[in-house]
Amino acid sequence: MPNLSSVSPLLIVIGIIALLAVWVVSTYNNLIKLRNRSDEAFSAMDVHLMKRYDLIPNLVETVKGYAKHEKETLENVVAARANAMNAQGMEDKLAAEGDLSRALGRLMAITEAYPDLKANENFLDLQQSLKNMEAEIAGARRFYNATVTQYNTKIDVVPSNIIAGIFGFVKKVLFEVTDETQRENVRVEF
Repeated sequence: MPNLSSVSPLLIVIGIIALLAVWVVSTYNNLIKLRNRSDEAFSAMDVHLMKRYDLIPNLVETVKGYAKHEKETLENVVAARANAMNAQGMEDKLAAEGDLSRALGRLMAITEAYPDLKANENFLDLQQSLKNMEAEIAGARRFYNATVTQYNTKIDVVPSNIIAGIFGFVKKVLFEVTDETQRENVRVEF
């Protein structure tokens, strides 16, 4: 067994520095992987959101033919869609998406007052497509939030928070429901 007193202090320092360097590189690379995964998750969610944007004009035009005096609601949907499409940055995009979801919710609520519209095959197809798209968006949002939570946690916990701070890693925003009315159960009446 080697005698520790015979090991050069220089070798011990070099060994500690080497271990520290390996840890820094490993932590940095892990943070990069998590950041890239959360960016990828946002891009996947954005693809679903773009598909929803494409459905909205057809939906608005179909409703417009039946609900002529609901002009303000239809204009709100069109404006919310435009804001969401033109939003810059992740935080603005997520806020605009919340506004668009609320506007679409109001649009779907007013259609209940128009039995002819609810029986229109084109409207029913569009409504089903939108429902399917919302389910895909919800799945993409869950995946995005999970990857962002993983990334944010890595930034917050010791000791990786030291590396995150040194290299300027910043927390990302979760895609959350900000409107309390969206959390309420939907009331269905026949």
